[in-house]
Amino acid sequence: MRRISFGTSGWRGILCEDFTFENVRLVTQAIADHVRANGNSGRGLIVGYDTRFMGERFAKEAARVLTGAGILTFLCKRDTPTPVISFEILRRKTAGAINFTASHNPYEYNGIKFSPAWGGPALPETTIDIERRANEMAGEICYKEMFLDDAFRSGLLEEIDPREAYLKDLEGKIDFNAIAGYGAIAVNPLYGAGRGYLEDPLEKHGVKTRLLHVNKDPYFGGFPPEPSEKYIGDFINLVKNDSAVKLGISTDGDADRFGIVDEDGSFIEPNYILALLLDYLVRVRGLKGGVARSVATSHLVDAVAAKHGIKVYETPVGFKYIGELISQDRIVIGGEESAGLTIKGHVPEKDGILACFLVAEMVARERMSVRKLLERLYAEVGRFVTKRENITLSPDLESSFSSKLQGFPAVFAGAKVKDIITLDGTKYILDDGRWLLFRKSGTEPVVRLYGEASSEDELKALMTAAREFILM
Repeated sequence: MRRISFGTSGWRGILCEDFTFENVRLVTQAIADHVRANGNSGRGLIVGYDTRFMGERFAKEAARVLTGAGILTFLCKRDTPTPVISFEILRRKTAGAINFTASHNPYEYNGIKFSPAWGGPALPETTIDIERRANEMAGEICYKEMFLDDAFRSGLLEEIDPREAYLKDLEGKIDFNAIAGYGAIAVNPLYGAGRGYLEDPLEKHGVKTRLLHVNKDPYFGGFPPEPSEKYIGDFINLVKNDSAVKLGISTDGDADRFGIVDEDGSFIEPNYILALLLDYLVRVRGLKGGVARSVATSHLVDAVAAKHGIKVYETPVGFKYIGELISQDRIVIGGEESAGLTIKGHVPEKDGILACFLVAEMVARERMSVRKLLERLYAEVGRFVTKRENITLSPDLESSFSSKLQGFPAVFAGAKVKDIITLDGTKYILDDGRWLLFRKSGTEPVVRLYGEASSEDELKALMTAAREFILM
């Protein structure tokens, strides 16, 4: 078997190849041992899953291993969004949760995400310990399992549905009455765990909805369950062609990421949503605190922060670092360019459901489309245009990539390099405000290239120069 390895959002693998029942048992036992070693096993663990193939079966197998280890287990009755599981960790004060999800990855993947007692994604010291324990036990029968009927009778297993408690909490965080008075909302949970979490609260408050892909489909319609422009063309057309629709909202497979379509069918990049919501939360709601963004996220956030005189925390890629700042109550909002965000007073985990409702509230209370809000913000703080692309490396280029970055020129694309940030990858800040970030994939011969400028033409020139630098 391949070595168990946790990435930024847990351990993921291809079904039947890496992600097997035996490996699920192994990783579950490693998590049980980790929790017990930290003295938290008496608080119990939640086990949840999204709509992926065999998700419920894997979750029940994990419950058998946990109860076999004597750990109280709360098993979700139905597919449950990642942020809802995070909310339930904090509500029940459990030792954490095991969540079967591969988020926005294609349907042939599944994964295990462990969230500890503080409710956010596990930090590196936690996942390293779990990895070590799992890999040391590889090839051994290192676990005991309890039949589910026996686990129920013994009191070690309880079925739960955290949906109502989570939605009730959202009632105090979102102005649904304002949304109801604005117009119809199009909803697309992409066949995932967000089904019923987006449309039900809206319809409860009298909001007219247009629904797409609200049925469960472990194949996600044949596309990755990712609410990006590339994969939601049918949803964009729905919004564009219905004059009554004021906004389109979408979530990914486990509903921790969001996708926003404006009333004219324009897809709005998550980078810009984060900046708009920061401005809205500070200016309209009056929230106090800093803002966190990953190193790969737009500096439009920084410009909005400067406008309001608040601190910016730049983090490595991985929402765990932002979640930690939320837990410490240091920020108003935190987010990443990959469509994850959360806010002060909410879970320390990215929440696509919350993000969608916040945008709906923002456009309803401001009585303005997302595009118009963005143009107004640009007029106040300047224009920022951001792009990401992946570049595949040949074996020779991959082996020489690190040394190539060490020879990065002092003047690039017509501007001096003002600063170099190595927080996660290598980021070059140019003296005219443009920037580039090179992040090498840890699993494939790919460089993730991010860039930002003040116009499309400047960004195109910058990205072309960066691409030529990598490939030359």
